[in-house]
Parts: sequence; C-alpha cells; structure tokens
Amino acid sequence: MCDHRRIHSFDAGVSTSQRFGSADVEHAEAVLVEQYPRLVRLAYLTLPDSLGRHTRVLLAHKAVQRALPRPGTPTGTAPAEAGTDEPDPPDPHLTLVRTRVLRATLAPTRPAAGTWARIGRPPVPPFVWGLRLWPPAGGIDEAAQTLSGAPAPVRAAFVLHHLDDLTQDQAVRLLGRAGAADPAGAVRDALALPVGEGLLQALRRPEFDASVVSARPTDLLRRRRRARACWAALATLALALTALSVHGSPTGPDVRPAAGPAASGVLDPARLQRVPAEAWADTARVDFTAWPARGGRTGDRDLLARALRTWAAPGTTPVTTMPGTTAEPPARAPQLLYAGDLDGRAVVLLRDGDRVVRYGETTTGSGGRTLDVTRTDDAGVTTAAALTLSRAPGGASARYLLAPWIATAATRDLLRAGDTAHTLTVAADGVTAPAAVPPAGGACASWPVLELTSSTRIVEKHSFVLTDLGALSPVHLTYTPLPDGPAAPARQPREATGPEARAAWAPLACRLGELRAGAYRAVNVWDFAAARLPDGAGRAVWSCTRASGWAGPGDVTVRLRLETGTPQDVARARSTAACGRFGQHLLAGFRWRSPAGRWYLLAAGSRQVTGITATGAVRAGAADRTLAAPWPGPDGPVSLTGTLAGGGTVTALDGAGGGRD
Repeated sequence: MCDHRRIHSFDAGVSTSQRFGSADVEHAEAVLVEQYPRLVRLAYLTLPDSLGRHTRVLLAHKAVQRALPRPGTPTGTAPAEAGTDEPDPPDPHLTLVRTRVLRATLAPTRPAAGTWARIGRPPVPPFVWGLRLWPPAGGIDEAAQTLSGAPAPVRAAFVLHHLDDLTQDQAVRLLGRAGAADPAGAVRDALALPVGEGLLQALRRPEFDASVVSARPTDLLRRRRRARACWAALATLALALTALSVHGSPTGPDVRPAAGPAASGVLDPARLQRVPAEAWADTARVDFTAWPARGGRTGDRDLLARALRTWAAPGTTPVTTMPGTTAEPPARAPQLLYAGDLDGRAVVLLRDGDRVVRYGETTTGSGGRTLDVTRTDDAGVTTAAALTLSRAPGGASARYLLAPWIATAATRDLLRAGDTAHTLTVAADGVTAPAAVPPAGGACASWPVLELTSSTRIVEKHSFVLTDLGALSPVHLTYTPLPDGPAAPARQPREATGPEARAAWAPLACRLGELRAGAYRAVNVWDFAAARLPDGAGRAVWSCTRASGWAGPGDVTVRLRLETGTPQDVARARSTAACGRFGQHLLAGFRWRSPAGRWYLLAAGSRQVTGITATGAVRAGAADRTLAAPWPGPDGPVSLTGTLAGGGTVTALDGAGGGRD
C-alpha cells in the first residue's frame, strides 16, 4: 500500500514550495461546481450525526463552498498523485477540493485540533432565517442512519470508496492528507460496515442529488413573538448596562450567569405553542403541527409547569425513549397537544420538532410520574393520526388521542380476515374509549387494530389501519398486492382495509409482536411473486414484510405464505432499502421440504426478474421469476442470481441486504 503520509505535488517535477496560480484556481472552481452534489454528500455523511439534519446540511454546503483554494495556496496542500503508477490517477484539482472538504468536516473529530476543539463548541453553521432545511427522504438519511456511531474518518472512507469509486489506496492517501489519525484503519473499518447493496444503488442513482434540500418555514407566530421579545430584551440589557456603569458590577463566587432552558423561558407554560382548533382543515401540512391543544387541563399552569420541569430535569422519574431518540430538554417552547385527566392520571402531550413527549402523573400530582419520548420524523395524515394517552393496568386496553382530521374510528381483529369493524366511541376532545390492544406475550388469539377514517374536508373516503406495538405512536399497516405481470407498472402500497389486504395480513398478524420496542412508523406486506409448489403442495405466495423506521432504514423479512399452515421465514435483513421505494428489485430463496419428504430449492424474484440461476450445492436455472429445483445432496451454500429485464442482475437477499449488481 502506498505511504499515505507522503505529500505529493501536482507534478513529479514541480516543487511542493510552488503555489497555485489563477489558472489552477479557475480549474479547481470548475471541478467544484461540476462535482458539487458529490462533495456535499461527502461532507454531510462525514459530519457528526449529533448535529441534527438542519445543521449538517448547512455545514456541508459551507464546507464545500469554502473548499475553493485562493491564488497563492501552496501546491503542497494539493494531494495530487504524482509519483504513483496508477493507470488513471484522480484529477489533482478534485483531490485538492476533496481534501479541503474533509479537513473542514473531520475537524470536529480530531482531538485538540482546531479552534473549536479547544473551546468545546462545534463549528458555527451559516444562519438561515425563517427556514428549516433537510435532505430529501430516503437515500442520504438512510445512509446517515446506517453509518451512525461510526467515527467520522470511517464514514468519509465509506463515501470515498463505495460512492466516489476511489480505490482503497487512494482513499487512504486522501484521508491522510486531510488529517485523519489512522486512514488505513478507517478504510478497513468502512469495508467491514454491514451496508446493503440496495442502499448503495439508491445513493448512486442519478436522480438522487445530495445538494437538493427540502425547506419548511419555522413557526411564523413564534418568530413574531421572538422578535418582540428580542427588542424587549435589548431594551432591558441597555438599562442593565447603564445601571452597572453607575453602580459597578457585582462580584463574588455566588454570581453565575443563567443558562439552559429555564433561563431562556422554554419552561414557561405561558410560552407553549397552541394551534387554533380549525388549523388542520386549512393547511397543506396535515401532521402534528396542525394538532390543537385539547383536554380539560390545558389551562392548568401548575400541571404544565411540572411536565416541562420533569422533561428538563427528570431526576428519579422513569424515562422511556424509543431507539434513535433523546430525552434532552427542548431548545425552544414546545407545542401543547393535550393536557387532561384519564383513568386516575394526569397526562400531558408535547411536541418538540421531530419528537413527541408524554408526561404522566397520578392525579394527586405528587407521585407516579413517567416520561415517554418518541420520534415523529416527517409524520403525515396516517402516521400522525393517533397517540397513545394511557394504558389499563396489565396492558389489555388503551385510550388514544386521535388527530382532529379523523372522522370515525373502529376496531378489527387482524387475525380474522372476515372480521367486521366495531365502532369505537370518540369523545369531543378526540379521546377514544378504551380499546383492546395486541397481546405483549403468551398466546396470540387475536390482534386488535384501529381502523380510522379521515374527514372529507381533507380527503375523500380514506380509511387506514394502525396497530399498537407498545409505543407512544401506533404503527401504520399497508399492503402491496401481486403485480399484474412483468409489463405492468409497479404496484404502490395501499391501505390494509380491503379483503385482499386483510387476507394477506391475517396469517402474519401475530408476527408483528417481533417488532415491539422498535422505532417503527409503518409496516408493509408486499406480495412480490406466486407459484405452484412441487409434490402437489399447492400455491404459495412470496411476500416481503418491511418495517420502516422513523429514521429511514427498515428491517425486512421474506416469507413463503402457503395455502394452509404457518408462513415460513425465508430471509431477513436489517437496516436495508430492500422492499421499499429505493429497493424494488428483490430475489430470495431457501431450502424447503415438501409434504412428501423431498427437499427442494425454492426461489422467487420481483416483477423485473426474468431468470434465476443457482450455483453451489444446487445447480439449476429458470427462465422465469420463480425456481423450484430438487436438492440432490446434503445442505450446503447456494448462490442465487437473478437477471433483470432492464439489464443487470440482482443477488439474493441475505443478512447483508442483497441487491442489484
């Protein structure tokens, strides 16, 4: 491997003491503009995920735009590959820009390197007044979640090698020049990351542009109040400075500046955001931001103050957080969703950005306090339709607070496809009567679900199904039916309310219990293939169940659903794009024993698969989307490859995710 500590010049015959001229800078600018989306992607995925999406987006663009060298920059800082014997070395100007981007984004991870490390603060992003920015859904956020927890040099190495197509040696040299402590180790760790090919394919697609961002305004009324408060604070500060100049400033160890949420007024109940009751019917953003404050104790300042103080300093209060969520105090006044008494407890629901918090206490107000925090990233009409308010002792039933756009509510048994809907009573403030919930353990004799119908004021004849998996937010269930044929367009997930959807979900309902305690927003069952089984075993349907998390990545299980009996698990993969919007090509197979006692290799692919080839313990092929071949000998490894109609191949789903080649 090349010595990554060596500094190269632009040319083998040029001294590293020479500096960039105007022509070099113009060339570097052209490269930066041409490669801008790739450079932003590199910066975004390298920056610490603790900074949040808005801050990371701003810092990524800042790092790239400041990567352009000035005339007179020493060429020794340009990591050109002079002196190497590579047949196609990278453009030295692109390598220079990449190095400068990495230096800016790796700085927060280098101990005692850079000003910010000495003063203990992250770099200051550009200020964007009145907007919150984030990358588009899927793709880069799914990659960020997959790389979460890996050191910044490892994340950078992942992007350089897997997405920017640098060789391992090139990535090592580039990281070394950017200041990484162990660039070779970072590349090795990046190669060992369990990243599915489906995610890589999603990030490489030309329509995915990492420099494109989504934007929404911040709260307009809150901004107006902040502006007034700012002017008042400036006036107060001016008076205080005047008084200090006359009387002198206090001294002594007991004088400390105020800090934290309490000092900024975040914990003041009077500053809680409250949405008008009819806002949901006159907005294009139908989610938690449109929920009004409901309940009989929304005016109880003492209760609201206790909820806010407990959130800021829980002390001995039990705190439950969903995976990927923090219970840190709010940085701004949260939105009040509910405050009221239920079944001997006072409950308060608060929203802070992409989090919802539930505070509970006994009605005496002196004990039995609890705090639950969940994620709600990009929630919508269905995923922001209900929140769990309270659970009965033993967990047999629960009350929910429904969104203001829900017109009717009912319950069904998902285990029984022919079960009729049973009306669920809903009070004027949106609180439901106690509804049965799925069992948390033991025998699974039924699987109660909620079937909600939206108001015609926002959508016509829209019903959907939610299931309670023990979290604060119920999970949305959907179904994607079998394709009509290879030439037919891809089917989209539909609500799990029709007879076909209920028939598909019935044998799988009890398997939802495996998803308890996960931060999931939706679960979809995708029937991607069907075939007759050998030895007269009947017709079987291949399905992929995808549980999508609030953060983007999803966990999938491929199953073979028989005409009778329990569905058989075929393959599983975690944190993958498979069976989702960015993973529509699928191939899976397993060793199956027929009722006659004979063993077979069964395999099936999604609608674009036109042929399947098996090698290893079984050698067979099929010019179709399904394969059934006798298994001649003992169990052993088998490799499956599917040919796609549009060109290319797809490998079988496994623990690494499988994916398209």
